[in-house]
Amino acid sequence: MTQEDLFKKIVSHCKEYGFIFQSSELYDGLSAVYDYGQNGVELKNNIKEYWWKAMVQLNEEVVGLDSAIFMHPTIWKASGHVDAFNDPLIDNKDSKKRYRADVLIEDHIEKFNDKINKEVEKARKRFGDAFNEEQFRSTNQRVLDYQAKMDAVKARFVKALEDNDLDGIRQIIIDEGIVCPISGTKNWTEVRQFNLMFDTKLGSVAEGANTIYLRPETAQGIFVNYLNVQKTGRMKIPFGIAQIGKAFRNEIVARQFIFRMREFEQMEMQYFVKPGTELDWFEKWREKRLKWHKALGMGDNKYRWHKHDKLAHYANAAYDIEFDFPFGFKEIEGIHSRTNFDLSQHQQFSGKKIQYFDNEANEGYTPYVVETSIGLDRMFLSVISSAYCEEQVGDETRVVLRIPAPLAPVKVAVLPLVKKDGLPELAEKIMNRLKLNLNCQYEEKDSIGKRYRRQDAIGTPFCITVDHQSAEDGTVTLRHRDTMEQERVSIDDIERIVTEKCDIKNLLRQLM
Repeated sequence: MTQEDLFKKIVSHCKEYGFIFQSSELYDGLSAVYDYGQNGVELKNNIKEYWWKAMVQLNEEVVGLDSAIFMHPTIWKASGHVDAFNDPLIDNKDSKKRYRADVLIEDHIEKFNDKINKEVEKARKRFGDAFNEEQFRSTNQRVLDYQAKMDAVKARFVKALEDNDLDGIRQIIIDEGIVCPISGTKNWTEVRQFNLMFDTKLGSVAEGANTIYLRPETAQGIFVNYLNVQKTGRMKIPFGIAQIGKAFRNEIVARQFIFRMREFEQMEMQYFVKPGTELDWFEKWREKRLKWHKALGMGDNKYRWHKHDKLAHYANAAYDIEFDFPFGFKEIEGIHSRTNFDLSQHQQFSGKKIQYFDNEANEGYTPYVVETSIGLDRMFLSVISSAYCEEQVGDETRVVLRIPAPLAPVKVAVLPLVKKDGLPELAEKIMNRLKLNLNCQYEEKDSIGKRYRRQDAIGTPFCITVDHQSAEDGTVTLRHRDTMEQERVSIDDIERIVTEKCDIKNLLRQLM
């Protein structure tokens, strides 16, 4: 099965089993906007809980915030979004499709990397245990040629971005023979900049209304509340403010399911530090954030670092954590050293002093900021993509979502073997005991095998089967999702066993 076929199956599975629906599907849908179904919202909330507890509960100096989506329009002027929040877009004249020019070039550069990795894997198979990858990468002529071509394109690309040279960006596309994925032609238009912010009106009548924006990021809500939180919380530098919230971008080139959407959710933390210490904190948060991802057990090889070639106007250091999605390695979280740009800008535009006074050093200064910003929807997609598995069981194919147990939408399913002989009543009693602490499902329709398969497909870690023996000796069959192993356990022990396995503290302990 190709990666493209795998991704199509994941998208289809998400709809079939109540994870994600196309928004407004009843009216033929709204492009690049999605709704989370009954299982999707549970998984999404569990991811939020994991992030929030890891960020706020485990770090005494980090506190939370929930700022409004509507904000004063001058905020976006101060932040640079009004003037500089643009994407370089290019159209193919034959397919009539529009693309982000920078993404076309980045994907082209990644193809060189793929070719290098293929050469490495071929050599690994040829030489076996004696293979020295580092030596091969530094001496093999084909690898060196690919690397040289990749470096040359990247250097041109970075220079064009830094110079805001739209003609130069287009010329790279032409010179490298980059074709439209739909038409396969090189018939490109000029590159144009497109502002991504949605605007709307705030006021009682249209004539007197003010133009405001739907926030394109959640970070500015933190910056403009910096003093409120610092003073009311009596916070001392260094400290952080965390927030989970919706953001909106008018993505013209929205693609790859929920990876790039017009309405999405971010989990961000801004960490305020003393100037001169920001790069030390930057490295500490890089380490912490990668550890958070790896604690889920989806595979350390699924992650890699990407250093920004062109820094944003506010940053002096920036790395992305990239995840290996079915469509390749893509950004899932950014860690940025934002300097004091944002607070300085808001101080200038508001005319109000935004500084921190250090009593111990007897000095005042504008704090520097280290940011961690993760896309919740992308995180959701990474979990689903990593968890989706098809395996042969006898004469049939079992589709199972191996979602980490603490994140699973449903933790346990209670299944009476038959709908008679008092088994449903006993199952209901067990269900009522469990649902105070765990999200449970009760199912009695169809054969037990079909019910197991349905629970596998939504990622339920445990199934409890109540049979005739249960009424006799107070035991039930506990089935494990990943191994399909079954064991008899006492009804009195079920809650303890399942709660221990599904407790989010199992993830948090790995971070301490």
